[in-house]
Amino acid sequence: MADLITENRFADPDRAFRRLIEARRGLSPEEAAALDCRLVLLLANHISDDHVLEQAIAAATATMKAD
Repeated sequence: MADLITENRFADPDRAFRRLIEARRGLSPEEAAALDCRLVLLLANHISDDHVLEQAIAAATATMKAD
């Protein structure tokens, strides 16, 4: 069983962040939210590990509660 990896694994994290931002450019808030949902579903399917998905949901939820 794998565990969620939270350390940065991108060679260029700023470039990855810019790509995500650029993908949303020009979209309405609703379109941007729909894009985000599609990305989450595609990446969750790519991971295809329920344990890791549960850890990711818990981590994301925890950071939202901290805000």
